[in-house]
Amino acid sequence: MLNMTNLNVQYITDEGSQKKAVVMPIERFYQLLEDINDLAIIAERKEEPTIPHQQVRDILKSDGVISD
Repeated sequence: MLNMTNLNVQYITDEGSQKKAVVMPIERFYQLLEDINDLAIIAERKEEPTIPHQQVRDILKSDGVISD
């Protein structure tokens, strides 16, 4: 779960103290963009068929990616 205190953000406010913008460390901003991109990919693949874990392991073994 996202915790606002961990984001290390600062707010830009108007004359009435209404929050109008956020300032955060650039590295954290890029991490959030990557997280959003990952979630979009997950959503796009939601309906794709799945295969059992053992079958994935067997494929990776036959391709030489992993060994026992």
